Amino acid sequence: MIRSVVVVGGGTAGWMSANYLKAAFGDRLRVTVVESDRIPTIGVGEATFSTVRHFFEYLGLDERAWMPECGGSFKLGIRFQDWAAPGHHFYHPFERLRVVDGFPMADWWLHIGERDQGFDRQCFITPALCEARRSPRMLDGQLFVGDVDQSLGRSTLAEQRAQFPYAYHFDAARLALFLTRFGVERGVHHIRDDVLKVGQDERGWITHVTTGEHGDVAGDLFIDCTGFRGLLINQTLGETFQSFQDVLPNNRAVALQVPRDQERHGIDPYTTATAMPAGWIWTIPLFGRNGTGYVYSDEFCSPDEAEAALRGFAAPGREDLSANHIQMRIGRNERSWVNNCVAIGLSSGFVEPLESTGIFFIQHGIEQLVRHFPDRRWDPQRAAAYNERINHAIDGVKEFLVLHYRAALRDDSQYWKEAKVRPIPDGLRERLAMASSFLLDEETIYPHYHGFETYSWNTMLLGLGHEPSHPRPALALIDRTRAAEELARIRADAENSVSRLPSCYEYLASIN
Repeated sequence: MIRSVVVVGGGTAGWMSANYLKAAFGDRLRVTVVESDRIPTIGVGEATFSTVRHFFEYLGLDERAWMPECGGSFKLGIRFQDWAAPGHHFYHPFERLRVVDGFPMADWWLHIGERDQGFDRQCFITPALCEARRSPRMLDGQLFVGDVDQSLGRSTLAEQRAQFPYAYHFDAARLALFLTRFGVERGVHHIRDDVLKVGQDERGWITHVTTGEHGDVAGDLFIDCTGFRGLLINQTLGETFQSFQDVLPNNRAVALQVPRDQERHGIDPYTTATAMPAGWIWTIPLFGRNGTGYVYSDEFCSPDEAEAALRGFAAPGREDLSANHIQMRIGRNERSWVNNCVAIGLSSGFVEPLESTGIFFIQHGIEQLVRHFPDRRWDPQRAAAYNERINHAIDGVKEFLVLHYRAALRDDSQYWKEAKVRPIPDGLRERLAMASSFLLDEETIYPHYHGFETYSWNTMLLGLGHEPSHPRPALALIDRTRAAEELARIRADAENSVSRLPSCYEYLASIN
C-alpha cells in the first residue's frame, strides 16, 4: 500500500490537495506539505465556479466558517462587458436552462422571445439577482431559490440545489492560510523549508526531496504543486509541456487590490470580464475590496501599457496601490502523472483565468487522483486513465475559451481582428458551423467532461452574438402556449427572488 504522500509546494493547490487526501484517507495515509516561505503564491482575488462547493462540503467546511477568514463573497455567474459591442453586456450564470416540450428555453427564445431584450434576462433568473446585487441565501443562512411550483410537479428548490447555483470569490492567499491551519489540525505534516534537490532512483522515480534545514523528506507518491515552475514534473522528470499560445495568446496579467466602500456601494455577486483592446480586465468583488487584473497578450500590449490601462480603469488616482505583474504559462503537460509524481494546479496546466477554471483544475486533479490512487504495483493503466481525464478536461476548457474570442463580435483592434483568423482547436470549427444553423446540444459540444454543460456553450454563443440563422423549424409545429407561460414564469420567479432575498452586502456583513 502507498503510505506516504509528499506535496511539494503550498498555496491553494498544495493545501487543497493535502486536505482532500486527508479527508479521503484519514490516518491511513501520511500527508506532508513542503513549502518555502520565500516563494509567494500567485493567487490574487480568485473566482471559482460552482463545483467548488463540492470540495468544501467534502472537507465538512461550512461556508460561514471559512468565508469570513478569506474575504469570501458569492459568485452567481460572470458578467461579460463589451465583448459583443461597447456598452453591451450579458451574464453567464450557474443556472441550467428550463426545458419545455423537449426543447431548452434558448431554442424557444429564438422562436418567440423578445429579441430587443437579452436572451439571458428572459431565460434565467440569475441576471435579475445580479443586477439587484442579491445574495443566494436568506439572512438566516437558508438557500432561497424560489417556491415549489405545483403546476410543473417539481420543486424548484430541489432542482436548484442539485445543480449548485453559485460559487465563490475569495482571497487565494488567505484561503491557503486557512487550509494550512485546517490541515495541520487534522494531521497534515507541515515543513516550511526550501527544496534544494530532488532525489531519484535508478529508474528515475523520485525518492525524496532534500531541504535546507530538515534534510531529506521521503515519500511513496509526490505531488507537484510548485506552480508554473513545474519543479518535479518538468525540471526533474523532464515531461514535455504543450503550449496553447497558438490559439490562446494571452500570456501576461497585471493585478491590483482596490479598496472599496462596500457598505455604501454594495457588493456585486458576480465576476466581471470587461473586453479591452489587447485582452480583458477581471473585476472580482471580495468582502472588503475588489481584486482587478488585466489579462493580455504581450504581442499587442507592453506591461507598462497594461498597468496604465488597468489603473485608469479600476483605480484612477491611486498610484499608491502596488501592481503585481504575472507571466502565465498557457498550456498543459503531455502527462500530469509521470512515474510516482502527479502535477496538480498550475504545474499541470493552465488556460488563462477567463472562466475561473484555475481552482476547478486543482479540484478535478485531486478528485481524479483519489479515484485512481495507486498501490505498490503502480499499475500503468491507472496513470494512463488519469492522464487522459486530465487532458480531456484541460483541452475542453481550451476549446471553450477559444470560442469566446472567435464568436465575439468585437473587432475594433488588431488583437480582436486576429482573434477571428488565428488557428482554432480541432472540432471547434465544425461546432461553430453547426451553431450558425442550430443551437448545440450534449452531443455536439466538446464530448468529454470539462466542467461546462450545453447551456454554457449556448449562453456564450448567444451572448457574444453568434446566433443561428433561424429558430428550429420544429417549434413552428408545436403549440407555443407552454413555452410562453414558462417565459412569464421565469420573469415572475426572478421578481419574487429579488423582492425576498437580502443584498449580497447585507448577508456577508451578517456573517463577518
